Amino acid sequence: MPAAVQAPIILISQDREADKDHLSAEHDYEVNLKSELEIMALHDKIDLLREKQWNELISIQQEQVKLLVQLVENQNKE
Repeated sequence: MPAAVQAPIILISQDREADKDHLSAEHDYEVNLKSELEIMALHDKIDLLREKQWNELISIQQEQVKLLVQLVENQNKE
């Protein structure tokens, strides 16, 4: 008789545990997905900053080349 009473209780307990595990796994998936999206957004921001820095460096280099050309021209005039 005790086995007949215990079996449904054990099955209910296992079902509840499975439901908890499922909810936990679903929550973990959502957290991981959100984290992945945040990381992708950070990568995009870093890429934009890097591109901006490269553009600034190129601009500075172009200005330096201009100044060097002017110096050389001035040296040639003298």
